[in-house]
Amino acid sequence: METKCFVCGAADKERVYLSCVQGGEEKMVCVLCLPVLIHGGH
Repeated sequence: METKCFVCGAADKERVYLSCVQGGEEKMVCVLCLPVLIHGGH
């Protein structure tokens, strides 16, 4: 199973990922997109 960031779609060998839960569904987010989730997209 390939890991992809649910925000930007980066593939598993490109970045470091963290697991998160949104709407009861487990998702993966890369560390480059994490600030967008924390602070919102401005």
